[in-house]
Amino acid sequence: MPGKRSSRGSAKGRAARKSLSVGGWIAVLTTAVVIGTSLTAYAAYYDIYGNIEQQNINTDAFGDRPSRVEGAMNIMVIGSDIRTGENGEYGEAEGQRPDTLIIAHISPNNGRATLVNLPRDLMVDLPACEGQGDTAGMPAQRGMINSPMSLGGVQCQWKAVETITGVHIDHFVSVDFTGFKGIVNSLGGVRMCIPEPIDDPKAKLHLEAGEQKLNGEESLGYMRSRYGQGDGSDVSRIERQQEFLGAMLNQVMQGEILSRPSTITGFLSSVTETMTTDDELTLEVMTDLAISMREVDLGNINFVTAPNGADPTDSNRLALSQPQASELFETIAKDQSITGDDGGKGGGDGGGSGEEKAQVEPGDISVEVLNGEGTPGLADQVGQWLTTEGFQVANTGNPVQVPAQTTIYHGPGKKAHAQALADEAVNATVEENPNLGDTVQLVLAQDWDGFTSTAGESSGGGAGGVDGTTAKEAKQQCG
Repeated sequence: MPGKRSSRGSAKGRAARKSLSVGGWIAVLTTAVVIGTSLTAYAAYYDIYGNIEQQNINTDAFGDRPSRVEGAMNIMVIGSDIRTGENGEYGEAEGQRPDTLIIAHISPNNGRATLVNLPRDLMVDLPACEGQGDTAGMPAQRGMINSPMSLGGVQCQWKAVETITGVHIDHFVSVDFTGFKGIVNSLGGVRMCIPEPIDDPKAKLHLEAGEQKLNGEESLGYMRSRYGQGDGSDVSRIERQQEFLGAMLNQVMQGEILSRPSTITGFLSSVTETMTTDDELTLEVMTDLAISMREVDLGNINFVTAPNGADPTDSNRLALSQPQASELFETIAKDQSITGDDGGKGGGDGGGSGEEKAQVEPGDISVEVLNGEGTPGLADQVGQWLTTEGFQVANTGNPVQVPAQTTIYHGPGKKAHAQALADEAVNATVEENPNLGDTVQLVLAQDWDGFTSTAGESSGGGAGGVDGTTAKEAKQQCG
């Protein structure tokens, strides 16, 4: 559809990119740490802080670690799917593994926060790691990004995330299903717009359509529900999860939760009862972070998912899409804005300076769209979208050879033109072809996943090609 991500590209991306089953809700823990520690002035907070279980993490055992940027903080947020105790009603699971894994990048000096979802089905090269507690540890191997937790505990999961992303992790926060329900109930529920009736027995969720307030059990079901909503994919589910988290953050930060000691106390008691952190995430650290982040606008809290596509060796698993994933991680590691509002662009060859890009408008770019993805009519559909965005579409057709990744080929002196087009795509790499003239070629491969314009303002900036939204955009009402 013009102005939208191509239907085939979108559907294919949703089917291939199995993302998160509990999803973005876990990031509220980081927000609770940020906004809740303003309760320091009340003696009750010290009792609440005592609710938190803490672990010692020996980061010295990691060896060489990514550099840390002064003034920024990165928290590894874990949604545990351990099914013991009160969580047993949600089924059985082997060991303890992250059902949700997020890097929460908090930048007080710049007044923003970015939460990067790392899909649990990502296949990555995992580093060797010594075990923690009763775990044996693991040798270096290729496996799912969430497997180090069950093999070597939080310490191995921490090391793996740092190694894979190149982002220095300062702390970790973990919570389970029961903890999430308690958080929602402490808020008195979260108001959401349910566009269509939901009947999902697997998630124990039955809701009528319309605007309504979800309690803790309903909210957990909404986060876990997959087949009862949308197209049944994890990608569509993560979009709903971001909407829910946006509604929750709006309610916490703009409602009465922070206005009275009694409501803050109840909220934080629920947050901390099932929370585990590292022992260096102290009361003083939380307090300093909260004070510096109290005035952050919801529009500067961004939610994104690490760019990914189907793993070449297993269609049921995912692989990071490059160079987009590396660009995103480097942007976070350098404490730059993913929206490009501070002039930063993370990683990769970038494709020209900001000055060069500013001189290239869509109307200056002649594009040939070649369909190597295989869906009939996809090149015409993409060409129509580009035309509505002001690009000059010279031709559509099929390529002689199909690259492994969606690629934009350009002739000598046209790199900035190709990069400007690449910035509009979720996943496209740039490569020079000396035989081309003024027209660049967009060759759609099997990993084609549409355009970033459908993902909100946060997707079009510094990291290039990253799906995302902001807490302010996620706020929704019916009608």
